[in-house]
Amino acid sequence: MRIKNNALRSKIMSAQDAARLIANGDTVGMSGFTGSGYPKAVPQALAERAGAEHAAGRDFKIDLLTGASTGPELDGMLAKAKAIGRRMPFNTDPIARNAINAGEIDYLDMHLSQLAPIAWQGILGKMDVAVIEVSAIHENGNLVPSSSLGNNKAWLELADKVILEVNSWQSVDLDGMHDVYYGMALPPYRVPIPLVRADQRIGQPHMRVDPAKIVAIVETDAPDRNAPFSPTDDTARAIAGNLLDFLGHEVKMGRLPASLLPLQSGVGNIANAVLTGLIDGPFHDMMAYTEVIQDGMVDLLDSGRLRMASATAFSLSPQGAERVNADMARYREMMILRQQDISNNPEVVRRLGCIAMNGMIEADIFGAVNSTRVMGSRMQNGIGGSGDFARNSYVSIFMSPSTAKNGAISAIVPRVAHVDHIEQDVQVLVTERGLADLRGLTPRQRARVVIENCAHPDYQPMLRDYLARAEATSFGGYSPMIASEALSWHQRFIETGSMLP
Repeated sequence: MRIKNNALRSKIMSAQDAARLIANGDTVGMSGFTGSGYPKAVPQALAERAGAEHAAGRDFKIDLLTGASTGPELDGMLAKAKAIGRRMPFNTDPIARNAINAGEIDYLDMHLSQLAPIAWQGILGKMDVAVIEVSAIHENGNLVPSSSLGNNKAWLELADKVILEVNSWQSVDLDGMHDVYYGMALPPYRVPIPLVRADQRIGQPHMRVDPAKIVAIVETDAPDRNAPFSPTDDTARAIAGNLLDFLGHEVKMGRLPASLLPLQSGVGNIANAVLTGLIDGPFHDMMAYTEVIQDGMVDLLDSGRLRMASATAFSLSPQGAERVNADMARYREMMILRQQDISNNPEVVRRLGCIAMNGMIEADIFGAVNSTRVMGSRMQNGIGGSGDFARNSYVSIFMSPSTAKNGAISAIVPRVAHVDHIEQDVQVLVTERGLADLRGLTPRQRARVVIENCAHPDYQPMLRDYLARAEATSFGGYSPMIASEALSWHQRFIETGSMLP
């Protein structure tokens, strides 16, 4: 039995009945982070209700807040039903993405560490309902989180009404993995977060909630959205190899310890390839302080090279989820899941000295990075936690293949079409072509290193030509630019389908 509190068992109902407790125009905080730990049944019932309301000629939309991305049963179903008015702070669902880019959903892309604090400040208005997935409810009413923690603690505290989904697919052995910290406060009452090691616990394993706020409990047995990783290709292996060579050099130079520093890794196939590559590297006794635990990080733990992984959620393949769930009691001793205003907290990231490794859409020759908007205007996913870590890390690294769309797009451009990470926050760029260490370099020095080390040969002559002409004709010589050409590559792609002339 997952629900051990007798009083709360009286609040068990169907997802359809629970969905009726959410009203048009409500602000709803839901659990979920990178496709794990999100509610599955209530959002689908809510989408069905929205469809019926729209068919009857009545409005029905909610403002949706989560931890990060969720799954098709939540973002996809609600977007398809045109039931989302405002969405934040992150999205990966393709149906919702199309609606965002069509202007049908108001989307606020923001640093993941900042959503709970601004919600607490009241900037977003009151939260009407929280819909939170948990793996169990104890006799005393405490909640055992499921496969992500995200913003769940904040939503439980802020919401007027709480709906819980108790998911029996989630392992019972998740109990004890989480570290829920109740010491956060707004200024002037904020105090230092007492976390000085990635393997340290500073909170408690369960979430608290006022039982009077719980209006419904829905029992489910449904898997997370566990997307498979693509097989590692030569490009991903080359990027991983370039990065591992750099880390080895930093150890040799005495700038990093032999065990490295706590690793932060973004989500995706390249990031997973880097983590897998560390298994055969020279580094031992490593730790991770990151957002998500991917398959490669589980492999690192099993290899003994990584001794502790701290995150806020899982982001596993179906095979990885099955493997971790089957052995959760063992992994519980090697993993800590924290709320995201701790996992992504700039204070903690700076104190621990994390090595931040994140993906990008494009970088310009001076090192500024675009992580979010294709051709500057089409939202892809969002900045996520990359900004939380990049600005505050010990080493800030961004990675990408040098081209996309079979060579029609260069990931290295004269100027990025949108800036998520200013050049002062970007220290290292990596592609399959090589690595550019930008630390201590002036803009013009950076430009030459980026062009020669990271750009694809098809685009290097164009970049060299642009830089030479910019240095000769630019309004200012510090960061040379030809204003009329800076975004011409993007415009050419929009008009012709390729950045190549």
